[in-house]
Amino acid sequence: MVVGPPLDFPSVQSRWTPLFVLILAAPIVGFGQGCPSKCDCSSQKAVFCNGRRLTSTPGGIPPESELLDLSRNRLHTLHQGMFSRLRALKELDLSENAISNIEPGAFNGLPKLMTLQLKRNSLKIIPVGVFTGLPNLTVLDISRNKIVIFLDHSFKDLANLRKLEAGDNHLVFVSSRAFGGLHRLRHLTLEKCNLTGIPTPALSHLHHLVELRFRVLNISVVPNYSFRKLHHLKVLEIHLCPFLTTLESYSLFGLNVTSLSITKCNLSIIPYEAFKHLVYLRFLDLSYNPISVIHGRKLRDLLRLQEFHLTGGRLATIENKAFQGLFYFRLLNVSGNVLQTLEEGVFHSVGNLEVLRLDGNPLACDCRLLWIIRRRRRLNFEAQQPACASPSTVEGKVFREFSEVLPDHFTCRKSKIIDQTLQSVSIEEGGQAMLRCRSDGDPAPTISWVTPRRIHLDAKRKGRVRVLSDGSLEIQYALPQDSGPYRCIASNVAGNDTLLAHIQVRPFSVDLPNSSGLPSNVSFINTTEAFHLILVDINTLVGVLAIGVMPFLCSVTVCFLFILLWSRSGGRVKRQADGRSPCCSRSCKAGASKPGTAVQKPR
Repeated sequence: MVVGPPLDFPSVQSRWTPLFVLILAAPIVGFGQGCPSKCDCSSQKAVFCNGRRLTSTPGGIPPESELLDLSRNRLHTLHQGMFSRLRALKELDLSENAISNIEPGAFNGLPKLMTLQLKRNSLKIIPVGVFTGLPNLTVLDISRNKIVIFLDHSFKDLANLRKLEAGDNHLVFVSSRAFGGLHRLRHLTLEKCNLTGIPTPALSHLHHLVELRFRVLNISVVPNYSFRKLHHLKVLEIHLCPFLTTLESYSLFGLNVTSLSITKCNLSIIPYEAFKHLVYLRFLDLSYNPISVIHGRKLRDLLRLQEFHLTGGRLATIENKAFQGLFYFRLLNVSGNVLQTLEEGVFHSVGNLEVLRLDGNPLACDCRLLWIIRRRRRLNFEAQQPACASPSTVEGKVFREFSEVLPDHFTCRKSKIIDQTLQSVSIEEGGQAMLRCRSDGDPAPTISWVTPRRIHLDAKRKGRVRVLSDGSLEIQYALPQDSGPYRCIASNVAGNDTLLAHIQVRPFSVDLPNSSGLPSNVSFINTTEAFHLILVDINTLVGVLAIGVMPFLCSVTVCFLFILLWSRSGGRVKRQADGRSPCCSRSCKAGASKPGTAVQKPR
């Protein structure tokens, strides 16, 4: 046995270090050596061939590649099985090419592919069978193409797809079974296309859909039961649909959404009836709609509502108790509207309110906003402090600049009717009456009237009896039942004032003839009585005519029947009622006197 010299470990280490490095780096170098010349490869098994003006897939792509980026090239057609060698591929980006044709089976052999990007191409249709061989695909983006229709079963092979981006196409129709097979789809976006309605039949196949977004569509109405069978939907967004004016009463029925956004549409009123079914709703955004008022007690069915956004609209009024019953309400954003005030009575409890956005409104800093000043240390304005627009003494001043003691600001003056002179109006039936009611106060009082029948009228109510913008009460074509006392009520947050007025409507007077045939003046006969008299005269005339006409018609009828029978007999002699034949000549009479003698026909 030959024993060699002892090993010199430092020298061995220095001699073998490059070899160790080469062995450890072999997978990296090998992957780099297999990279196509027009592409870049990384140690993370990613191949980047983007922006190389390629007209076909380059050869030599390492089969162990997990990411392949072919975006921003000039590919036109995806042929069958062209990626079948890349069985380890998990992400494939084919965005921003000129792809107009995908052959069925083009993605065969990609069992691990999870993300497929096909946006910004020239696809016009998705043929059935295009996506076969992608059992694990979870994200598909086909947005920004020229697709005009989704055919039945276009996505049937994507059983594990979670997210589908299909917006910004020329889409005009979605077939009823287009989404059949997407059993696990969670997110769907349809935007910037030519759809004019909600594709309800197609959506009904997406039983596990969680988020649905419609953006930049031409829909004008959301019909009843548009989202049936979407029981797992949590987020619904409808954005930038300028023709959308109506949500029918049961349009959202069956949904359990927690977030609803209908923004930049053309809703002029809040669709309360459509919302009342959304008992799990927490977030509601109606921003950039021409909504002018939030009515009181209309949102009370949204028991779990926490946030309400209505920015950039025409909101002028939030009525008292608008958010009554909303125990969890914590955020209100109504910035960028035309609100002059926000009263404390709007909320169920201001103690729960955390965030309040009032900036961008022409606020009148009077006693109605005093509650905000007192709570401004605890309220979050999100760095957007509200500012006063009136009175002129504090115009432009933000809320944080006011001191804790406010002797001269945020005050109100009680309503007062200026002219308390008793008004008594007497007119004839059919005339026009006017009652005046001028008031003063800070804030400006609202005027309402109470009729003799205890009907409350305000400027919003239109009809024959209405309240004008200056507070006056106008009665057009007065009737006797309009007679009686009227009460004007001027009210603001500081107090009320009242005024009484009277109207007497005189009935029409009608001249009727007396029993001697001479006219006599009969006063105070109203239109109803005159109408009854006219009806009586007409009924009498009809009766008289009926009595005279009926015998005449009967006589005429008998004559016509007699002539008709005579003309049909051709001159033959008819038998009498007793069985004997009538005779006119002597021979006839003679013959008829003998029994058994036949009666001859006259010639």
